[in-house]
Amino acid sequence: MKCFASPDGDHITLVNVYRAYDEFFVKRKLQLGKDKHGKVLRKWCKENYINSRSLRHARDIHSQIHGHVQQMGLCISSCGDDMLQFRRCLAASFFLNAAVRQPEGTYRTLASGQIVQIHPTSVLFRSKPECIVFNELVQTSNKYIRNITRIDFLWLTELAPHYYSMQD
Repeated sequence: MKCFASPDGDHITLVNVYRAYDEFFVKRKLQLGKDKHGKVLRKWCKENYINSRSLRHARDIHSQIHGHVQQMGLCISSCGDDMLQFRRCLAASFFLNAAVRQPEGTYRTLASGQIVQIHPTSVLFRSKPECIVFNELVQTSNKYIRNITRIDFLWLTELAPHYYSMQD
């Protein structure tokens, strides 16, 4: 997984995995029949320590979203390698799941004030960025957040002014 890891977080790491698989698949597509695609997917995933079922699920969701966007007549575009734009999009989407680092290294969620920790499986576990957004809160003996992306705290007031203001 280290070859896919992004210092900006788990979401971008997942995008890197998906893009690497997609690039690999496009190169092999012409050479393979449909029946061999599943076998090649499993082999690639095994070689790269990726869960093939999860990747297949991500591919199916991507395909569904792509189809809905086309059906609605919307323009399909990619941010390409502009991960700043992607991170800002995540901040705008998950502004209720923002958290800021505390002096002792834990995080305080801005919406609920809960004290949480970055899950050890996150690529950001050791780096401890100042401000993050997350997708998942898991409670074991501790409260952990997973699927995390580093953001700029000031983006929250810009992208969700109805919720955050400079006074907060």
